[in-house]
Amino acid sequence: MDGDTTAEVVDRGRHADVVTPWERPEWRTAALEWVAGELAAHGLRVCGPRRVRLRPWSVLVRLPVEGAGAVWFKASPPAGLFEAGLTEALAGWVPEHVLKPVAVDAGRGWALLPDGGPRLADVLENGPDDPRIWEELLRQYADLQRSLLPYAEKIEALGVPGARTAALPGLFDRLVAENGALTDDERAVLHGLRPRLVRWCEELAGLGIADSLDHADVHPGQVFVPAPGRFTFFDWGDANVSHPFCSFVVPAGHAVERYGPEVLPRLRDAYLEPWTGNGHTPHDLRRALRQAWRLGALGRARAWGRLFPEAAATTTQAGAPQSARSLLQLGDEPLV
Repeated sequence: MDGDTTAEVVDRGRHADVVTPWERPEWRTAALEWVAGELAAHGLRVCGPRRVRLRPWSVLVRLPVEGAGAVWFKASPPAGLFEAGLTEALAGWVPEHVLKPVAVDAGRGWALLPDGGPRLADVLENGPDDPRIWEELLRQYADLQRSLLPYAEKIEALGVPGARTAALPGLFDRLVAENGALTDDERAVLHGLRPRLVRWCEELAGLGIADSLDHADVHPGQVFVPAPGRFTFFDWGDANVSHPFCSFVVPAGHAVERYGPEVLPRLRDAYLEPWTGNGHTPHDLRRALRQAWRLGALGRARAWGRLFPEAAATTTQAGAPQSARSLLQLGDEPLV
């Protein structure tokens, strides 16, 4: 399977010089042999050229398969090794919201996934671009998070990084201290924000909604639309266990870019609807979402460190500038 070098298209995107495990023949051969074996065990066979997508944070290979459309092989870097096992576990806990993998090698961070259908990005590009589609997406995502509340400790046991609400000030301290891309002035601004950050965490914890899974990067390229009104969430490499409301800032930001800030009240209320009850008033939930809007930047800042060692070694301060930008967003005023 690996010997036919003509049967391959490689996409490096904006990372023309990226180095990943794919460049190592022994790793590539092992990965492709694992894929072939798992496909054979399911009665499947590759029937066309593979398409390889290489990024500093993942190796992704699309393989056309007879009678099944296509399957996708994904390899995660060491800091994101948890993703394969998490994907498998989610298929058992919330099967209506996620992909069921064809095969998983959790120890090596490898997953073989079925095609999930069109992405939301494709649907918006090719069909009516109605902001109401985001309201239902956010309701379903909130349902996923609520369903996972009892599994938070099991999710962390899979290796998913913890970013518990009460521990966010400590995470903030580590991220600021370790980031070499921050200027002295930027570091001073962040240190000045710390007392406010502590208050935000205290207020958020006081709401009484437990920590859950935070995808940390829900956007139109990370959501499948297998049928009208139904959404499948995938690509969990940036995930952490934190306050669920921290997830809102990324999809909200993408929606604002497309439609303007006037869509936010409806999106906010659609996301919060599944969280109502149990003594939580709309006013309390909205206030908590404002605090989480700011704190969601910490999950994004942390995720930029999950790169392949080969890729990080070829880039000075790999991921640090992006992480610094996320940290500085803590001072942005929430749009909701």
